[in-house]
Amino acid sequence: MLVVLILCIGQLISAAAFAQTKRADLTPYERDTNQTATYAQIIDWYQQLDRKYDQAKLIEIGKTDVGKPLHLFLLAADKQFTSRPDRVTLLINNGIHPGEPEGIDACMMLARDLLKVNKLPKNVLVAIVPVFNVGGCLNRGVSRVNQNGPESYGFRGNARNLNLNRDFIKAEAQNTQAFQAMYQSLKPQVFIDNHTSDGADYQHVLTYFATQKDKLHPAVSGYMTKTFQPELDKMLTVKGFPSAPYVNHPGDTPENGLIGYNDSPRYTTGYAALFNCFGFTLETHMWKPYPPRVRASYVFDEAVMRLCESEAQTILTNQKRANEAIKTQITFPLSYKLDRNKVDSVTFLGYAAAYKPSDVSGLKRLYYDHSKPYKKRVPYLNNFVVDTQVDKPRYYIIPQAWPEVIRQLKRNGVTVQTLSNDTLITVSTYYITDYKSPQRPYEGHFIHTGVNVRTESQPIQFYKGDYLIQPNQPTNRYIVETLEPQGVDSFFAWNFFDSILDQKEYFSGYIFEDTAAELLKKDPALRKQLDEKRATDKAFAESANAQLDFIYRQTTYYEKTHNRYPVYRLN
Repeated sequence: MLVVLILCIGQLISAAAFAQTKRADLTPYERDTNQTATYAQIIDWYQQLDRKYDQAKLIEIGKTDVGKPLHLFLLAADKQFTSRPDRVTLLINNGIHPGEPEGIDACMMLARDLLKVNKLPKNVLVAIVPVFNVGGCLNRGVSRVNQNGPESYGFRGNARNLNLNRDFIKAEAQNTQAFQAMYQSLKPQVFIDNHTSDGADYQHVLTYFATQKDKLHPAVSGYMTKTFQPELDKMLTVKGFPSAPYVNHPGDTPENGLIGYNDSPRYTTGYAALFNCFGFTLETHMWKPYPPRVRASYVFDEAVMRLCESEAQTILTNQKRANEAIKTQITFPLSYKLDRNKVDSVTFLGYAAAYKPSDVSGLKRLYYDHSKPYKKRVPYLNNFVVDTQVDKPRYYIIPQAWPEVIRQLKRNGVTVQTLSNDTLITVSTYYITDYKSPQRPYEGHFIHTGVNVRTESQPIQFYKGDYLIQPNQPTNRYIVETLEPQGVDSFFAWNFFDSILDQKEYFSGYIFEDTAAELLKKDPALRKQLDEKRATDKAFAESANAQLDFIYRQTTYYEKTHNRYPVYRLN
């Protein structure tokens, strides 16, 4: 009897140990599907995979604003964890908005499953950022009132309350700086950023937008739109997740039509596009239960990976062609606008929308009737045309007084040179003649829009150590779009050069009156300009100070540096 008891106890212990072992192989989400992993659980999970499998490696790539490291998890069938020209690098980013955590949980499972069954693609380096916004992930609670689970999750803002998906040009966050350095080391061909959408209600669990096709080099854009995306959409449908474009709609409801997303360089996919990498922002639908959202993220990321595997050589060839072409490209777009004359259509799975009185206000409110699903073609505007463009110069020259700009350029793979001697050079200069800024800050900046410039040729004294940038590089798009002040996400737009907008010297009216009068006597042409402006501008004619200022700006006393953009063009 004692032997039997001992055997039973042994069996129970063995069963418990087996169950515990099996449980250790499950993510926190798999143990409770209304939970998402905490930061500590995420990093511990990848550390375990690193220790267990030679094909996996977890590395620290830099610091984050909250003081903790930013990690990158690498998967390589051949155990070689660096980017190579003979294989595709697929970069998957998670948790840029930690309140949208599906990708975090999905990638934890995907990495485990690929390693466990030894199904890693042989010609793809898979690089996963476990969680990008570490500070936001640690700031755990509930903040997304429109979202259906999980029980708690991270916050959209990072430790500095920055939205990191607006930081990819200004790169204020240490997170972003570390990401950029990592990105330039990997030089990926394909990129995924995992998100959760807000907004309209519809049947799709999964929508996404690809890098805006009209901004990519034709070799990359044509392949992405005509081959990669159609194949991806087929694979998603077979797996039970028919997709639609990201639901960006101009009217109250999506059935009236969708508009493509113009992802400028401040966004992850817009940033990647500057380097001829095509990307996808995955958006699972916030009001679906959490499990199908996680499953959709898993399916999407795996499908993209498998296409990278089967299409590796074509993907590599297309990026190489684009990189070579960009080196010699002359004209570069700086901004785009939607072409409303060219309308396509897509199949959309929606719910009938209607209106009824609000229980809160008594006024009309929108609701979606789930008893009335529909499937139909809806208009889709996804064609963009160039709004502003510029020819690149032979060189840009940047004084060393702007080291933060040089740091940005170097971190993003731009080759720079320095002047070896003090030199007087005649260059083409921009003067900022007009711009608009909001009354309230956007991501900590009063971002400039509607920038207008005039050009003037001037001899400028440069000094030993000032910087020369020759736009003959694969990074040309990044160079031109950040350094040209009219670029929608230029360094000027993001306030890097705002000190030039301040006038440092001025005049006292009661003294300058006599000087101005003397100038008008000696310069009939100036008198004529003044009279003509008074005749056409009533406010000017009624302002003595405005007229004195007009004259002052024509004198040698007026500082030439006021509004002069300090990035010079040598043509």
